[in-house]
Amino acid sequence: MKFSQRIGKTNIRGTLQIDDIDSSLSTRLWNVIQTCFFDLIDNHSYHYRETELGEICKKIWLDFYDYRIDLLPKHNGNTASGTIINHIRDWYFECHWYEKYDLIEFLLKIRKENVHYFYISEINKELKKGLSGYRILNESLTQITSEEEIKEIEEALNYSSKWKSIETHLRTSLDLLSNRAKPDYRNSIKESISAVEAFSIIITNDKNASLGSALNKIEQKFKVHKALKRAFTAIYGYTSDSGGIRHSLLDDDIEITMEDARFMLISCSAFINYLKEKTEK
Repeated sequence: MKFSQRIGKTNIRGTLQIDDIDSSLSTRLWNVIQTCFFDLIDNHSYHYRETELGEICKKIWLDFYDYRIDLLPKHNGNTASGTIINHIRDWYFECHWYEKYDLIEFLLKIRKENVHYFYISEINKELKKGLSGYRILNESLTQITSEEEIKEIEEALNYSSKWKSIETHLRTSLDLLSNRAKPDYRNSIKESISAVEAFSIIITNDKNASLGSALNKIEQKFKVHKALKRAFTAIYGYTSDSGGIRHSLLDDDIEITMEDARFMLISCSAFINYLKEKTEK
């Protein structure tokens, strides 16, 4: 775990990139735009007609930027696509994060058969790798990480700072999930689970407490609905080491994905917050 993460200085919103795009993701997204969009569109002129790339650059100039047509860069009477692409690139690396997404979404409207779906696939691949809170769904950028999910993690971390074991497990889970070079989704899930188990030990004052035994005590004392108790038990599968989540979801022959690790971090954080509210009333 990085020093900044151990002392709680890492911005969770930046890590999961809900209202930001870090420099690495910004560069990767631009590389997709350049190589999978501009580089694949025909830029050869036939009989002095505008090139395909020139037409697209003209469209971006007029319809995305709303620039004046008499200021459109020209070369030998045609749109100077290279000049416009250079302008787009310079603007892209200076603009706000949400404006980058504006451009990415605008380019989705330009449906070139040899470009369109390849462009979508590569953009989504980089968004996933960069832990962006957005994906292209139904040919629009859609938020997949909600404000409420981010708040659950933040609240759990802020609350658990009084108990180092819980905070350490949650921050380690986030660190393993957000390692762009070598993410470890399997161990991220284990750390999320361990955070809930650590909290179970604290609220039951039993160092051997499992989620099952803790829920039994909480159900009796704080009137947790039986269906909700069963749902939590089923989700986390803690009732025994031989049949629990570590031996089912985390078996070596089952592929663990970013979505699995992200779901467990958010769910475990929300569960800790729920138990906190029940035990403090």
